[in-house]
Amino acid sequence: MAENTAEDGRAMPVAGGAGSDAATAGRGPVGPVAQLRALGVAEGEILLVHASLRGTGLRDAQVLDALRTALGPRGTLVTPAFTPENSDSSPAHLALVSRAPDPVAFRAAMAPFDPGRTPCPGMGRLAERVRTTPGAARSDHPQTSFAALGARAADLMAGHALDCHFGAASPLAKLVAAEARVLLINVGFEVCTAFHFAEYLVPSRPARAYRAVIRDEAGAATWFTYQDAALDDSDFARIGAAFPARHLRRGALGRGGALLFPVRAAVEHAAAWMTAHRL
Repeated sequence: MAENTAEDGRAMPVAGGAGSDAATAGRGPVGPVAQLRALGVAEGEILLVHASLRGTGLRDAQVLDALRTALGPRGTLVTPAFTPENSDSSPAHLALVSRAPDPVAFRAAMAPFDPGRTPCPGMGRLAERVRTTPGAARSDHPQTSFAALGARAADLMAGHALDCHFGAASPLAKLVAAEARVLLINVGFEVCTAFHFAEYLVPSRPARAYRAVIRDEAGAATWFTYQDAALDDSDFARIGAAFPARHLRRGALGRGGALLFPVRAAVEHAAAWMTAHRL
């Protein structure tokens, strides 16, 4: 499954910070709010954002402030809050186990996923900033949760089934239905989570077993095993390269690039591409 990498410097205060357009208007470079509006981010929309801020010259709180300003009070910001470390077959988990003095004891001591507390270190500083901002909602999946802020945050994050990474019982399905858009900041299509939803639409899609640590009804940590789609992001860059340009809006954010496109168009394109090219 797609993972973001991080990134940039330490956080700054959010509202009215030094990175706001008001601080730079009329003297120096265009601020991030103006850049987002020039790109086409609209007030009131729902935006799924993947970001790596390294090299952009922007801090996570600065970007969050700009996104919330551009989206306005009726808008909703969504980010991945994935925890691949909580999977006994993911590269992130296997790397941790390989460094543990006692792998058996390490696995036995793994904390269960907690939507309110479990960090998402591999998703980047912006995603972690969204997750920890007061008022944020997070979906319940122990490996592929999302976090959101804004008017529809709680609704979009509710009902994420524990045995469904990115399919009909995930926030991605709601994002498609809501005509949300994706914003890639300084990253490519290889981390475009929307393409994973397309994997559920391909005929005869393969499945596999997953295991994660969750909290049982008594509050104890337990390994939860389930079957779901065999996720594969190895061809996402090629799928993105074939994405029709008419769906894409390109621009800048800070010193980095940004790409904006509809979730539905991305899913439909990816499903057609996978049906034609995946064996």
